[in-house]
Amino acid sequence: MISENPSSPLVLPEPLESDVVLSVQGVAKKFCRSLRRSLFYGVQDIAGELMGSRRQNTKLRSQEFWALDDVSFELHRGEAIGLVGVNGSGKTTLLRIISGLIRPDKGSVRVRGQVAPLIALGAGFSPVLTGRENVYANMSILGLSKQQIDDRFEEVVDFAELWDAIDTPVQNYSSGMAARLGFSCAVHTDPNILLIDEVLAVGDIKFRSKCERKLHGLLEQGTSFVLVSHYAQSLLNICTSAVYLSRGRITLSGDPRDVLERYEEDLFTTQPAGIAGSASGTNHQLSHTTRHLEAEITGFHFETPEGETIESPVTGKAVHLCIEFKSAIEIQNACIFIAIYRFGEDENLALHLNGYLDSQLHQWAFKVTPGEHQIKAKLPYLGLKPGSYTMKAFLKDGTLYTLDAVDGLRFRVEKQESLNRGSYYQHRNWELVSQTSLSQRSRDHDGQDTNHDLSISG
Repeated sequence: MISENPSSPLVLPEPLESDVVLSVQGVAKKFCRSLRRSLFYGVQDIAGELMGSRRQNTKLRSQEFWALDDVSFELHRGEAIGLVGVNGSGKTTLLRIISGLIRPDKGSVRVRGQVAPLIALGAGFSPVLTGRENVYANMSILGLSKQQIDDRFEEVVDFAELWDAIDTPVQNYSSGMAARLGFSCAVHTDPNILLIDEVLAVGDIKFRSKCERKLHGLLEQGTSFVLVSHYAQSLLNICTSAVYLSRGRITLSGDPRDVLERYEEDLFTTQPAGIAGSASGTNHQLSHTTRHLEAEITGFHFETPEGETIESPVTGKAVHLCIEFKSAIEIQNACIFIAIYRFGEDENLALHLNGYLDSQLHQWAFKVTPGEHQIKAKLPYLGLKPGSYTMKAFLKDGTLYTLDAVDGLRFRVEKQESLNRGSYYQHRNWELVSQTSLSQRSRDHDGQDTNHDLSISG
């Protein structure tokens, strides 16, 4: 597929390098906010095309805006590139241009090989047809012959795990079932390039893990991906590079971890007051989900073991997480429950601290008199990896009675060193043991065993 700038004469592009399967150069696309004007502009453009006088599409007309503006990157065989950005940043528009569904107003897209778009899984299925019939129809559209579909049909249904429902009309499927079948159809067409838009967010954890394993297998076979996802760990697991789009323009491209860190920093710093936590969480309005008049959480902050208040904790460093509250009554077993999530990954709990269970071993449930108080969770080493997090905090009397609960507390963990791609920080020390020392240990151990054996035999 070759999509050239419609405002210039059609010319044959320069041939792609041997391992480049996708080249996006200076792509721009504009849309109109007004439906009426959009229809009028569409008629104008079609009339211009029919009369052979193509309009220069480099300037915006009234109520138009650039959904994409000067986007360029290349994708090589066997590589996966991730697209990140807030909703409305142009990610899906870019995938639609690459797949040929819409034309760019400027720039060009050159593709080598077959493209399989997974932009809306199951959206092309007919609800009145069975799953079996939809498999044949969908894979035929993607370019396979009936014989090829016959050969792969069992593998498609096995992957989707839908043998019990394959002869049932798709209108009776859940959204997850339709998504599984759509994903399975697409990945079994042997595409050169897969365009994946948020499909890994569909389905349960088991199916997402299965999809990731399948994608890794396709990568090893030379298939390339363009992956859109708000799930950071999927991008880190699959992608070899990433592009951060903001308002239709590339803000940063390169290593996925660096791009995601920049993306999270921008998300965190642009949050309105009242949501993000800071060195003094009491200055922000808290979102209470469960609240009683007798007691309430009033804020939170971090501090060093020496008592110095800090804006952000650092991975691997000792830190105290302080939850502030006030009470109008006496509480017999006051304790704090804390649930911390990686920002944007609310279904994955990064850290859970249960003050009541801890109190069973260390007597850390406190008798509280009326007034203002603070309970500290003292962490000798912070194991959270660098990034942005959201936190839920619960003030309880024992394990069952919740006095107050707050949600949406946000903070950022900084780093003091370059970390690997693990999910948490492990404090560690390293030791070199030479071969001579190992041999000496072995001799000592053998001697002890020998003496032991001799004493028994004697």
